[in-house]
Amino acid sequence: MRDHLESEILSTVTGTNVNGTGQRVSNTTNISFEGIEAEALLTALDLDGIAVSTGSACSSGTLEPSHVLRAMGFTPQRAQSSIRFSLGLGNTEEQIIRVVKSLPPIVSKLRQLSGRHTISRT
Repeated sequence: MRDHLESEILSTVTGTNVNGTGQRVSNTTNISFEGIEAEALLTALDLDGIAVSTGSACSSGTLEPSHVLRAMGFTPQRAQSSIRFSLGLGNTEEQIIRVVKSLPPIVSKLRQLSGRHTISRT
């Protein structure tokens, strides 16, 4: 499910990147959204009933960029534009589809509000 979520987000939302390669936990992904503050995206998704997080699980609640992403060498801007999606046994394919359908208009609106509506395809 994690891989499906990642591939759908990357193919439907421009300016997105998975943060991390190689061996990763199977239920968690961290994706950066170029031109958006993660806190704004987190709030917009929360208002749409989608629970996500910024930063790592051990630092939830802080507004600082993820120390893990910074240690991996990502810029402060990329770290501050990253959201963590965690999946569990109770998640369904329908929920993945809902997230993927909700993200493009939310991301587009936030980029327009920030003045960053032209994003390169990466």
